[in-house]
Amino acid sequence: MKSNQVSTEQIHLFLTGHGFPEKVDSAVILGSGLGDFTENLDEPESIPYSEIPGFPETSVQGHTGELFRGRLHGKEVIAFSGRFHHYEGHPFSRTVLPVHLAHVFEAEKLIISNAAGAINTRFSVGDLMVIDDIIRLFHGIAASPSEPFRYNLYPVADRVRALAAEIGLEVQRGTYIYLKGPNYESKAEIRAFRTLGADVVGMSTAPELSEASRLGIRTTAISLVTNMAAGVSAKKLDHSEVKEAAEARKEDFARLVSVLIEKL
Repeated sequence: MKSNQVSTEQIHLFLTGHGFPEKVDSAVILGSGLGDFTENLDEPESIPYSEIPGFPETSVQGHTGELFRGRLHGKEVIAFSGRFHHYEGHPFSRTVLPVHLAHVFEAEKLIISNAAGAINTRFSVGDLMVIDDIIRLFHGIAASPSEPFRYNLYPVADRVRALAAEIGLEVQRGTYIYLKGPNYESKAEIRAFRTLGADVVGMSTAPELSEASRLGIRTTAISLVTNMAAGVSAKKLDHSEVKEAAEARKEDFARLVSVLIEKL
């Protein structure tokens, strides 16, 4: 049933035939270690990516590879527990498949999350940061040719921080620098990125934000700081840090996403 030629409309038809609604209020892309958010959905149902036509499987630790549906605050929600990274060999057109599906489901809002390394020395492991700008370092991240478009994350970032404050949650804000990966950055690169104005670094999200902007979907992106970047801390970088940091902040992350679904 696998085929890279399967359209998002065909995937949508398949999913609605398996109990998914025709339309949703919100779509959520869950980054490494953040899949536990789906436990907050009312009457959740899921289907493995391996059973969805046109879906690649995810191979990164901390990504379960399931598509969930459920309700939260009376609103229909779909949640992607796992994403597809360019460094896994996926073209950018495939990395943004969840964004295209959110568009087909007519989602009113898209919430993207990721695990990231902190470049800003004022940040700490466990911080949540709303992305208000991105740096691409001349990487071409477009899913397909299109007319020129602009994205402006600042107004939504302002709203996210205001909603976080309403529930007593402190949220950082800053610039996310995208690198293709999969290697961690060198100390020299991190020093250069700090000079450029980057606050966190990661290997996802920027293509999704770009495509969501092109499609006109109201979108926000939240980074969970799971480690300090190379040279910021003497500690050796290890992917196991992702799980540890996510476990410590999963309840706060769920509270934030919940209020964004309700009020963003």
